[in-house]
Amino acid sequence: MSTVLSQGQDTPSLRKVTPEFIAKIRASGYVRYSDFGAKGDGISDDIEAIAAAHAFANAHHIKVKADDKATYYIGGKNKTAVIKTDTDFGKASFIIDDTEVENRNASVFEVRSDLKPFKLTNITQLKRDQKKIDTDLPGPCLVTVTNAHVKQYIRYGLNQNNGSPQTDIFVVDKNGNVDMDAPIIWDFDRITELTALPIDESTLRVTGGKFTTIANKAESKYTYYSRNIAIRRSNVIVDGLEHYIKGEGEHGAPYGGFLNIGDCSYIMVKNTVLTGHKTYRTIGAAGKPVSMGTYDLSVNRALNVSFVNCRQTNDINDGNYWGILGSNFCKNLLYDGCNFSRFDAHQGVANATIRNSTLGHMGINAIGSGRLLIENSTIRGRSFVNLRSDYGSTWQGEVIIRDCVFVPANGRPSNAALISGSYSGQHDFGYTCYMPERITIENLRIEDNQHPENYQGPAIFANFNPQMKDESYQQEYPNVITKKVVLRNVTTASGKPLRISDNEFIFKDVEVVKK
Repeated sequence: MSTVLSQGQDTPSLRKVTPEFIAKIRASGYVRYSDFGAKGDGISDDIEAIAAAHAFANAHHIKVKADDKATYYIGGKNKTAVIKTDTDFGKASFIIDDTEVENRNASVFEVRSDLKPFKLTNITQLKRDQKKIDTDLPGPCLVTVTNAHVKQYIRYGLNQNNGSPQTDIFVVDKNGNVDMDAPIIWDFDRITELTALPIDESTLRVTGGKFTTIANKAESKYTYYSRNIAIRRSNVIVDGLEHYIKGEGEHGAPYGGFLNIGDCSYIMVKNTVLTGHKTYRTIGAAGKPVSMGTYDLSVNRALNVSFVNCRQTNDINDGNYWGILGSNFCKNLLYDGCNFSRFDAHQGVANATIRNSTLGHMGINAIGSGRLLIENSTIRGRSFVNLRSDYGSTWQGEVIIRDCVFVPANGRPSNAALISGSYSGQHDFGYTCYMPERITIENLRIEDNQHPENYQGPAIFANFNPQMKDESYQQEYPNVITKKVVLRNVTTASGKPLRISDNEFIFKDVEVVKK
């Protein structure tokens, strides 16, 4: 007779494992939480049984299946269930009670690989768009690289900070060839850390499940809660999951994504229902009140992440709830058939696509590089694309808007602008800031029938710097302005034509081609 140990604990799990038990489980093809003592009554804390079931499944390479009629209560214990095999949450319900939590940094579930990351010590430099790294690998890997001697994304504004170490992520094959669909985007003159994370060949599937978080009651400070499902393995599909939130009061600490995707590649989340969190106020780094971001989706240092046919439960135009997604250091993000309050890339995304989707009051917020493609979508934000001013309003590449509808400020009276942002040229963000080199707009309908008096018509660009009126204004850190805008079939409900900007001086050298 053997004993299965709970993950991260020295105490025995909830049952003894006999050869007969193992044979029975193998014959059925999966293990259930009830096999390890889970009550599923919505009252008893089942996290120990859940973690033990997954530990057994991981050791024996067996699937996990929840009982369809069960309601699993998960209290605030410092316990994480590690998922390494296909898991079917099915029609079961899960109550995650965050009112008293031992460790807010601990995930409830973590999807993890058996493959271990390792350091690459023989490479001392990397160049932008480099096609191959000089190393042999056991198979395809996600590579993360850092130069701690260079700071980038030096944030400006109410949540100002001193930046983050220069970081990049990319995929290579076993011979070190870089996947040029997500190329290296920075020159690394020095490397302080270079890590390869092997990519699993098989796809791990997590399906079903209705999860309800009973929100924490902590102070409204930037003490993020990670009571979530963390995905730390490449090649994963999440299908049919639902997440709801209850018990949000007058204050609460923020969450770092109920689905928290990081250090991985080839992730698809589909047919999934999520919930926007209530917006709270706190004091930012500049000592002034700010709205505090909290997310149901968080994506960090991840490649090729897709959200397909997903939606949120609350009104995407209700400003009482924060945006659904926040991301950092990502490449190749996709919304397809989604209904969310916003898309947001903080510390850069290289290549992003939004198609067949509707985005609400917070719209599209991004900085980054490569191609930003928005097609067959309705955007109801204050602008069509907001280039985040706190990171330099930078997009080094092109923006394509095709077959879309823009409803400025969700139909409230506003001076509509397609591309918004702000850039004074007096702050060092740690990199040269670019506006999109080329913008192509095809078949765009602007629903600007609601507008203020003296409305001059929608603008391609907002006024990025009202103080920059002539050549006398000098930027200490000059940005690179858009070269060309191509317009095809842009119509407005107001009947007023699309114009360049309220600040024609800044954009005087932009070539606008109407076809």
